[in-house]
Amino acid sequence: MDRRQLLNATLSVGAAALVSAPLYGQSESRPFGDSVPAFRAARRLVSTAFGRIAYVDEGSGPAALFLHGFPLNSYQWRGAIDRLRSRRRCIAADFLGLGYTEVVQGQSLAPAAQAAMLVALLDRLGVGTVDLVASDSGGAVAQLFLAANPTRVRSLLLTNCDTEPDCPPPALAPVIELAQRGLYAEQWLKPWLADKALARSPQGLGGLCYTRPGELADETIEDYLAPLVATPAREALTNGYAVALERNALAGLEAVLRRCDIPVSIVWGEADPIFSLKSPAYLDGLFPRSRGVLRIPEGKLFFPEEYPDLIAREAAALWSQAPA
Repeated sequence: MDRRQLLNATLSVGAAALVSAPLYGQSESRPFGDSVPAFRAARRLVSTAFGRIAYVDEGSGPAALFLHGFPLNSYQWRGAIDRLRSRRRCIAADFLGLGYTEVVQGQSLAPAAQAAMLVALLDRLGVGTVDLVASDSGGAVAQLFLAANPTRVRSLLLTNCDTEPDCPPPALAPVIELAQRGLYAEQWLKPWLADKALARSPQGLGGLCYTRPGELADETIEDYLAPLVATPAREALTNGYAVALERNALAGLEAVLRRCDIPVSIVWGEADPIFSLKSPAYLDGLFPRSRGVLRIPEGKLFFPEEYPDLIAREAAALWSQAPA
């Protein structure tokens, strides 16, 4: 067993204990907890050329930037931020077309535009370098951000997300096809918003993307989906976000990422039906300073939201290898 195999085996043992633990430890500080109102109160808006970007900015120290999945928003990272705000200035933004960000008319929603928006946001906030933590389509944006701004990234933590060979994953084809017809928000998101039990069912957001869909609160579903279907214009943006995922945003990026000399952690949910099970090994081989793959056997796409202790501990271990 080589060093990387030993690391993976060790991480797997640790993960087995973590995934059976409660979502919140008894001694953890929980300024957000699962409180949608508390998180909404923390949201701010900053004007950029891309629009007014909704974000949270909590904690102190070197900055960490959290990138959420689709169709979620920055609320996805509340638990991790609760646990890491004593170590980092935790910034989590809502992407263009999602959450509570207000997009200027005609703005591209493609992953490359999302990465450029994050640069503008960080510049407005006076932030130079960041530790990136990313999930799902946010993982594609993180890789684009890193490739375009290598000196601004200290470390990278990726969970289930796009890779160059799997971008977009075939499972996303029905979403993209409906969005191209202007029907994704209408036919998928509105029914889930109207019927929370359906949203938690095997056919809904919960059953498809969460390990424990029964714990997906009504308020969480509302916070994620309500802004996306609030008006016809917002529905168009939601559909536009999905359509923008049709092209392989990571094409040609492999050679660039192979030269990135930063510590990288990969945490992968193996029960995810959307992204390829080959992707974590690909990422592990892609980054020269990968710490290996932490595999979560029952983890689905949005497991980081359910297991914030695991994400916080992996992030803290990663950051110890990255100079502040």
